[in-house]
Amino acid sequence: MTGFNTRSANKISIVSTVIDAAMAFARGRKKESLLLLGAAALSSRIPGLGTAVSILSRIVRRLR
Repeated sequence: MTGFNTRSANKISIVSTVIDAAMAFARGRKKESLLLLGAAALSSRIPGLGTAVSILSRIVRRLR
C-alpha cells in the first residue's frame, strides 16, 4: 500500500482547482473560471499555485 505523497497532493490540488473553475463558470463568473483554469494548468509546474489562486479568489469574492 502506498502512502500519501507530494505527487498525490499536487494532483488533488489540480483537480480541486478545475472543479472550482467549473463551479465559477456555472455561476456566470467567466473571468474567474479562466483564471482558475490557468492556475490549474500552471500548477503542474508550480505546485500549490492552483490552491493559492482558488483561496485568493474566494477572499476577493467575500470582500466585494
